[in-house]
Amino acid sequence: MAFAASGALAVIAAMAGCDTISSDFAQFTDSFTPPTPQEAAQWAADPNDAENARRGTVLLANAPWGGSDAYLRLYRLYAEDAPDPLVRAAAVQALGRHGEPEDAARVAKNLASPYRQVRLASAKALQRLHDPAVADTIWTRLIDPTEDSDVRTELAVALGQYPTPAVFNALVAALSQRDLAVNAAAVDALRTLTGQRFGLEEDAWLRFYASTGEPFAAATSGSRVYLYPVFSRQLDTWDYLLFWDPVVFEASDVPIGLRTAGIRRTSEPRPAEIAPITLPESPSGDAKDAGGGTER
Repeated sequence: MAFAASGALAVIAAMAGCDTISSDFAQFTDSFTPPTPQEAAQWAADPNDAENARRGTVLLANAPWGGSDAYLRLYRLYAEDAPDPLVRAAAVQALGRHGEPEDAARVAKNLASPYRQVRLASAKALQRLHDPAVADTIWTRLIDPTEDSDVRTELAVALGQYPTPAVFNALVAALSQRDLAVNAAAVDALRTLTGQRFGLEEDAWLRFYASTGEPFAAATSGSRVYLYPVFSRQLDTWDYLLFWDPVVFEASDVPIGLRTAGIRRTSEPRPAEIAPITLPESPSGDAKDAGGGTER
């Protein structure tokens, strides 16, 4: 009996190992045949499957041609009307990557979402979209003690692009919050705005503000430029083995709406690769045909 039991366990372990190997092999082969633009567009516009809509939106948003007008209309529709929080979060992230300054207000409305995923995506997107009209919405959420700490951390980062007294006071107030990540983000934002280094010393920041007539000279003069943060990591062995699919990390840049002459977007659409897409029905029941899109 003991032998039979041990044999059964060995078979189960072997089957589990086969499943793992099969899964790994599937991921390996998928790298050769990624979804086509047409497949991604069809998934994104699927009105009956939220997972397809989320997956398609993410694929489109991360494509170099994902900022075409056709896709922007889809992102904006989902950012305002998608009932599924993951679909809405994906659309908000897409607007942060490809949107225009006027999209900042659309994104900022989602900071009031009951879903943490949506609020976190909105806070990160607002680091990439510049519109002074949304600064008050951002700092108000930063000092809200009921907000999740990771959301407040991203909001503090986003405020580094707005040199206003209200933003300054909110960032100083954030120095006394109990979350170290929020404190560190607030210090970085204050340093970007003022060029000063007072760390977590609230009184030092307030004395500096009261003693100078131009507390934001560093930001307004251009000596310190706000750049939104991006993800990067150290390459591992698997990255080097997949030599046909090199890992490329996005570079930090100036938020859209705060651009200066000569700086262009890091992602530009390539019309030849843009797939046609039909938007899902709007709340009024009318279907919207976005066509094939145009280059921005």
